[in-house]
Amino acid sequence: MNHLHLLPLRDKHLHIPEHSELLKTIYREVDEKLKVNQSAFRLRIWGKFIFYSSFSVLFYTLLFQTNNPYLFISYFIFYGLTVLLFAFNFSHDFSHNTIFKSKKLNNLCFTLIYTLVGAHAEAWKERHVGSHHYAPNVKDYDSDLNITSLIRVIPKSEYHWYHRFQHFYAPFAYTSYSMYWIFIKDFVILFSKDTYNQKKDFNYHLSFWTQKAVYLSYLLALPILFSNQAWQIVIIAFILMHLIQSLFLLLTFFMTHHVEKTEYPETDKNGYIRTSWLMNQVKSSNDMHPFSETANFILGGFNNHIAHHIFPHYHHIYYPKLNRILYDILLRNNITPNQTSYWGGILSHINLLKLRGLKKEKQFTTIAKKS
Repeated sequence: MNHLHLLPLRDKHLHIPEHSELLKTIYREVDEKLKVNQSAFRLRIWGKFIFYSSFSVLFYTLLFQTNNPYLFISYFIFYGLTVLLFAFNFSHDFSHNTIFKSKKLNNLCFTLIYTLVGAHAEAWKERHVGSHHYAPNVKDYDSDLNITSLIRVIPKSEYHWYHRFQHFYAPFAYTSYSMYWIFIKDFVILFSKDTYNQKKDFNYHLSFWTQKAVYLSYLLALPILFSNQAWQIVIIAFILMHLIQSLFLLLTFFMTHHVEKTEYPETDKNGYIRTSWLMNQVKSSNDMHPFSETANFILGGFNNHIAHHIFPHYHHIYYPKLNRILYDILLRNNITPNQTSYWGGILSHINLLKLRGLKKEKQFTTIAKKS
């Protein structure tokens, strides 16, 4: 597989010859050593699809079978977590066109799964592929850094007095994120002029409103109309599902780039990023159980984030084996990838929030601005 066509896109990063050579070595060795079996790939994909779709259908169906409000709420929560894992394992890969040969088919499936979780597919894909993957953790390049001012993770960013408490209140704030994303963020993007130059034409609006209508219909209207529960119970279940779903979603996302050892490359006055593309991808990402098939099966490759950023065109099924090759090359070249366990990643993220909430960070920021 030829990867070198990707190189000209990295014109805002420093060109460091040894890093360019290392990247070529990584691509070459992975191509040579990683065995790609299409028949086995299709079998595993179908197995995962049947597994996650079956549990999603099961928990959704149970919503209409029970008379017990407590069971109903439990099924709602289990459905929310299961469909989120379904999205982890399929929508991300669909967005990178790693499942089907047809980009249109990949995009259609990506949109359908994103509709199940209520988020607007086009808005996320444009920012993820064109912004986050280009320069992760780089201010003004990575759209994933456009988070609420309640949370401070970027060094030298604006400091507020309440940041000293963010490691306490952040997990509570995270529980609101999925509802914020679905009911506020997507609408702000729809009606605002942004820097991504998406054509918000009739088709864009049709897609947006259709996806939102389908989500609200199947997850709120149908349970209210046809389950055996009062509408108040359905609303409570919907909210509780989002609180738990959101906490799991955001902690998992944040651990991929925002732990103690991940880096935040800076830019010069001309907008050039002060590191190479390869080091930007490696040093700003964090892996969790990178060689574990079980973790990979559950998290859909989000636990193998360094490999994903260097090889977004490979399906996540290959990442555990790919990582053995990648880690060997990086370690041979005295580059240690960031790595935590899942629970260790949560602790490291909380420690990062605590670090960014220290007063000395504020003082450092003030001095940097004056200079």
